[in-house]
Amino acid sequence: MVDTPFDIERAPNLAGVPHGFFGSAGGKHQFGFGGPGDAAAICALRAAAADKILAGGVLVAPHQVHSAECLTVTAPWADRPEGRPVADAVVTAVPGLVLGIVTADCAPVLFADVEAGVVGAAHAGWRGSQGGVLEATITAMQALGASSGRIVAAIGPTIAQPSYEVDERFRRHFAGADENHFRQAPVRDGVARWWFDLPGYVAEKLENLGLGKIHDLGRDTFGDPARYHSYRRASLRHEADYGRLISLIALG
Repeated sequence: MVDTPFDIERAPNLAGVPHGFFGSAGGKHQFGFGGPGDAAAICALRAAAADKILAGGVLVAPHQVHSAECLTVTAPWADRPEGRPVADAVVTAVPGLVLGIVTADCAPVLFADVEAGVVGAAHAGWRGSQGGVLEATITAMQALGASSGRIVAAIGPTIAQPSYEVDERFRRHFAGADENHFRQAPVRDGVARWWFDLPGYVAEKLENLGLGKIHDLGRDTFGDPARYHSYRRASLRHEADYGRLISLIALG
């Protein structure tokens, strides 16, 4: 039983598709097995969230490692801390399955091709996005009959550019073509700094994949502690651990 009501936001371009980006409900909801809290309680919370999206739906959420791996799901697996398949994106054409991705600053991206009856969810941090997790998700959806021109995508709560300060070492991971996603920040401790636009980087990749409609909720996980967990915020505050948010999508 969930004592605190869920804090759910939905994307306008996914209207009619069972989905939701879940906030922390003021810090009371923590959806990741890697975060604080009892595993059984977290499992129950995740299951309740899935049921909220699709009554009777079964949650399917992989063990995430910032990879470019995408799994095509035809049957559910046990939702537990250990033993889940390793991937950072999942797609399905099977009704009744609720795809889930957990995040804590990285971009959760939900996808749907309503005509083909295919949905997907991806965990798109900078490593996964650069490594090809978005491309892998679209390819897997296409293999199930989806068309890139019909696929719509929504980017959920993500650390925003004004909150994402990086140094030269980080910036060297990117090519010159990505220059537009960096904005000069003040020098700090004698070191040059930039602000990196992760949701903008993700959106550009989705545009280059030819998707029909892309929507960014424009929610900053770092800047809204009342609503979202944030890995970076917890790290800067030297907190012992941090929570995870969950984003879910299913076929109705």
